[in-house]
Amino acid sequence: MKTVVHRSDSRGFANHGWLQANHSFSFANYYNPEKVHFGALRVLNDDMIAPSMGFGTHPHDNMEIITIPLKGILKHRDSMHNEWQAVLPGEVQVMSAGTGVQHSEINGSNEDHLGLFQIWIFPNKQNVAPRYDQKSFGAEHRKNKLQTLVTSIDENHEGSLKIHQDAVLSRIDLDKGKSFNYKLKSENHGVYVMNIYGELLIDDRVLATRDAMGISETNSFEIEAKDDSSILFIEVPMEILKDNLFA
Repeated sequence: MKTVVHRSDSRGFANHGWLQANHSFSFANYYNPEKVHFGALRVLNDDMIAPSMGFGTHPHDNMEIITIPLKGILKHRDSMHNEWQAVLPGEVQVMSAGTGVQHSEINGSNEDHLGLFQIWIFPNKQNVAPRYDQKSFGAEHRKNKLQTLVTSIDENHEGSLKIHQDAVLSRIDLDKGKSFNYKLKSENHGVYVMNIYGELLIDDRVLATRDAMGISETNSFEIEAKDDSSILFIEVPMEILKDNLFA
């Protein structure tokens, strides 16, 4: 089993006043040659956005974008929809940028901060028709068991959102003292484990809140919760087109 540990305080950080952004991988003005991507996973940003602030209209193409609000109200508008759409904690949003899309994201509250993860995954198909979807996932369905959030559009998996990549995004909330065995799709995949909160033990290493571990070259691994914990798994193919690295 091959592993790499990314401690929370080793992430890139940008303070824009209205935006406090932590970058697990190279992004914008943060560049680390050892943290450009993890297989097909290109971006994992942990953002805190001030009330009524956000990202103005900007373009994307040929990228699968997944947003997971953790607290507050996200409002989204894009060139496929004229109306603002609210995305709440417990929901997940996916957008296939494909041939090109313009979108805006703002904090829908004028009082409370918005916290979210935004994830970019390289697609396995170029120049697809842009698409958007969102779905609610109840926390009760991930208590000490795996809850699948996102899968490939080419797979017949009911209940999950779809993207153009052979990837799986899932979550689990583990009670203190509970263990879970995560099984990968194949040895050609790796999984990036983000500890949203709590304390975990994986491969004899402790992960605190917002610590992460990339795991590959294995079929499965064991997780033990040393405290009540919430975990995000981002499983992706480890081999991608070299042209994608600079997308």
